[in-house]
Amino acid sequence: MAILDIVIHPDARLRKISAPITAITEELKKFLEDFTETMYERDGVGLAAPQVGVLKRVVVIDINAGDDSKERNPVIYINPEIVSADGYVEFEEGCLSVPKIYEKVIRRETVVVKAYDINMREFITEADGMLAIALQHEIDHLNGKLFIDYISKLKYQRITKKMEKYKKDLDSTENQ
Repeated sequence: MAILDIVIHPDARLRKISAPITAITEELKKFLEDFTETMYERDGVGLAAPQVGVLKRVVVIDINAGDDSKERNPVIYINPEIVSADGYVEFEEGCLSVPKIYEKVIRRETVVVKAYDINMREFITEADGMLAIALQHEIDHLNGKLFIDYISKLKYQRITKKMEKYKKDLDSTENQ
């Protein structure tokens, strides 16, 4: 099992629209194992493939992640699509691709998501609360959108500058 590198904003790969998955291959299954393990290793509750540099329409979510009292329960959503949404709620979000930054974002309160499982069987998830937020956040990644796109332009610019410095500092540390 390999832990994958997280792509940090601003990186052009985070702004691209991901391609649908049309077949389940052994290579994809191996990727999904590494992908899921990466989410846990990085203390995320969700992860989208573009966040590890893979422009495919797949996300993994486990809203119990980080809660040691609960068992792991990752759910893989292949080609997820929000088919309906209702209400609005404000929620403080963070993102593995925008580390150490948290901002309040307005999201839909409930969502219905159609997706496919690892056997390409269609399933529907009706979600509210944390799961609804996580689904919207991760599906946004598949469409080249980040949670910081929902905040003011000034805050966005400040965060982008912080992330550029963060990446520069990270690169200089790795090259020592």
